[in-house]
Amino acid sequence: MKELPLHSVPVEGQRRRFRYLKAILLLAGLYTVSSFLSINKPVQHAHIHTEQTTQVLSTSERESLFLSIPSGSSAHATAKKFASKPHVAGSDQDFENAKEMLKVFQRELGASDPPAPPHFPPEELPIYDAGTPRSRSATISLASRLGPRKPTAWIDVYHPYFDTPDDRSLDILNEEGVSEVSLDLVEDGDPLDEDAAEYRDSVPAWHGLSGHGEAEGELIYVNYGTFEDFEELTNQGVNFTGKITIARYGAIYRGLKVKRAQELGASGVLIYSDPRDDGYVTTANGFTPYPHGPARNPASFQRGSVMYLSMYPGDPTTPGRPAYPNAERDEPKNAPTIPSLPVSWANAERLLEEIGDIYTAEGKLSGKTSTKKVRMVNHVNRAVTPIWNTMAAIPGHVRNEIVLVGCHRDAWVLGAADPISGTAALSEIVRGFGELLRSGWNPLRTIIIASWDGEEHGLLGSTEYGEDFADFLAEYVVSYINVDVSSSGSRWSVSGSPSLAHLIRKTAGDVPHPTEADGGKTLWDARQDDGPFHESFFYNASAVVDAEVLQAYETEKAKQTVEEESGKTGVNPLGSGSDYTVFLQRIGIAATDQGFTGTPYDAPYHYHSIYDSVRWQEVYADPGYKRHAAVAKHLGLMALRLTDGIILPLNTTQYAFELDSYLDVVESLPLPSNISHSDLAPDFARLRASFARLQGASIAMDKEKKEAEKKFLELLEKMPRFPGVSAGKGLGGSSGLYHSFKDAVKKLFGVSTPRALTKFYVDPWYPTDWVGSIGFADDEEMEVYAGWLEYRLAHPLRDHHCAHTPAFDVEKNVHQLPKLPIPPIREFLKAAKRVSKANKKLMAFERGFISEEGIPDREWYRHLGVAPGKWLGYGATTLPALTEAITIDKDVERAKYEVERLVGLVDKMVVGLMP
Repeated sequence: MKELPLHSVPVEGQRRRFRYLKAILLLAGLYTVSSFLSINKPVQHAHIHTEQTTQVLSTSERESLFLSIPSGSSAHATAKKFASKPHVAGSDQDFENAKEMLKVFQRELGASDPPAPPHFPPEELPIYDAGTPRSRSATISLASRLGPRKPTAWIDVYHPYFDTPDDRSLDILNEEGVSEVSLDLVEDGDPLDEDAAEYRDSVPAWHGLSGHGEAEGELIYVNYGTFEDFEELTNQGVNFTGKITIARYGAIYRGLKVKRAQELGASGVLIYSDPRDDGYVTTANGFTPYPHGPARNPASFQRGSVMYLSMYPGDPTTPGRPAYPNAERDEPKNAPTIPSLPVSWANAERLLEEIGDIYTAEGKLSGKTSTKKVRMVNHVNRAVTPIWNTMAAIPGHVRNEIVLVGCHRDAWVLGAADPISGTAALSEIVRGFGELLRSGWNPLRTIIIASWDGEEHGLLGSTEYGEDFADFLAEYVVSYINVDVSSSGSRWSVSGSPSLAHLIRKTAGDVPHPTEADGGKTLWDARQDDGPFHESFFYNASAVVDAEVLQAYETEKAKQTVEEESGKTGVNPLGSGSDYTVFLQRIGIAATDQGFTGTPYDAPYHYHSIYDSVRWQEVYADPGYKRHAAVAKHLGLMALRLTDGIILPLNTTQYAFELDSYLDVVESLPLPSNISHSDLAPDFARLRASFARLQGASIAMDKEKKEAEKKFLELLEKMPRFPGVSAGKGLGGSSGLYHSFKDAVKKLFGVSTPRALTKFYVDPWYPTDWVGSIGFADDEEMEVYAGWLEYRLAHPLRDHHCAHTPAFDVEKNVHQLPKLPIPPIREFLKAAKRVSKANKKLMAFERGFISEEGIPDREWYRHLGVAPGKWLGYGATTLPALTEAITIDKDVERAKYEVERLVGLVDKMVVGLMP
């Protein structure tokens, strides 16, 4: 009989076909349940294949296998590959590194190109302009049942607006306005560090997104250039109009030093690295400058972006929108218009001589200006320029839950620490995941791995991706795990969302200390590590160390100890400065970042200098690259636990109680003269009551997720194994089941009758020439059969023997379904849905802090729980809108309004946690 097209089938027939389609889609969802089945049974869903048997790895075996892979030698090889040449965002070498990272994903993960949308020809390389169907499909298809079943890798190309350097100069002028001293703006490139010597002038002295132009004026020293430093000087009556400010790096993000100077009328800004901030390891204490010793090279300087990061990151011309090639663009609002330049300590020392005393006898800023004027030139070229995010994905069984792991790849010059130490760690994670995949592992959840581009200019690549796929990421991403600089010193530091704090700490306790593991220490203990010159300091009675720098370091260490003794997690909140920003603070995805940082007893880190080189890592930062490997182990193990846990390891109760400490900080703020504690006390009490309701709801949620998991496992034990599919073969495997699903769907829409699902599935367990038809009496029978197939696939047999061998009907020449007792399929599916529902609530918790209204004056930031401080940039401010209403706006009515907003959000979160 000729089949009618779908639109010709009677309505009832269409309904019946859609019921069958629903059943088939249920079958297509078999990975969801199969992975649930695989996680907390005595065995896991990773396998070691041999010719005779399939050995299924337990959780501990799988984690041990992963931890055995990251190594210092491999990380070192990766660093040499990626940090041997300059690779500024948008450069030819940056593009070559993007393609090299693509090869890493393809080789280690066995990744292929993403499936092409219909009617699209194959590409020579999977490089797609953002916004095109190929780019959109590569990400969005990952959440689809019809998406890829095996790892994929591709490159997304965004087109942000940023600058490259043209020419620059810095001169001290005589009274006639003629150059008296022309300062050298090129790093010395000592040949002992061969890479630094070769590329000493490849990337000039330059601030990304700095103002194009010239400035001439008297010089004035502003210490760190914080808001408070400028306030101290303006209170003295200092007029900044037409002045060139000189500030030392540190305390706050460099762009805010320029922002405040511009607001006060300054014509230009110079920023230098001061040896006072290097702690003990300085030439004043007898240490030789790098590369002949560990002290700071006085000719080195720190490049970097001066974008107003705390206003909004990403492409300055497309805030909140992805930077497609044909994007509509605005005038930049988050970049300065006055010129700025980085200068070396050698240059700064000479410039400060023109001022004389920069501090008073009491230690205050003197406010003096230079006796001679200074002229600075900073010419840059601005253009829309391509950048390349290299992406990979490992499809999981659960398509609607995704773990995102990322690190940026671009650098100001060589970038052996920033970011190639992170890229090396990311590569080690990929190698570990690849080994698991080769051992038969199929992750429960999907994993996306990103090598971001353009981070150094202002988090360009990650921000554009986040803005491009905002709805998708908000719907599906469980957590974002970031690494940037994995190694620049001896002390391990970690920050993250409070819901991840327990996972971070537990996992750090399961990773050996990189250099002292024999003593039983773990990575968590490395938080108290000092640098290699610590002992020398105590034996040097004449040591000269800046008292404020040393006190700040020791205070931070003591604070850690006190917090741990008081039961706090030891994981600090995230501010900004790296690629987690868009995911946490605009979309509301729990995030974390980590790395080894410097101490006063480490060799100073030549941040964004030519001396951020592999040699510096080899000699001082991480000999043997053991810290690189430790970070890879921790990040990868966290990713595994987020990926493969039945219940997501997100602790909302920790988060809910930590909110009280956030409010404690607000209540302890020094209030402006126009606000009293009594003005806000009732509002704060109301907010604290809202926090208490959230804490109660979260505790109830803890009970629910525990019971949901327990019930799920109880029913799992009652589920039989279904015969037929070889271990490790599933949807999309060599059984051809996935293609059979597609055939079945076609038949539902008019190719053949719904009851005759020819080639519904073919299995090596049956004779190879067998192709059967399975008829169903009704929808219920179809669903029962679908359940059987799901669970049989979820319980791969160790061999081909089965107690329930399907009977062979000689007359019909087909296998018939066995007559078996019906297992508690519906109850099990109900339990699985209960687990899924709990996980959705956990994922939604961080999203609960997102307000579409955003934070006043910087509405791009939407997270009302945490954001980069308005005048900090890198540092975090908790309850930011409320805090800044008090400390910056000094507006009591605004503060009351922010309390109302928080109460509204938190009360919605309470409802969201309820059953």
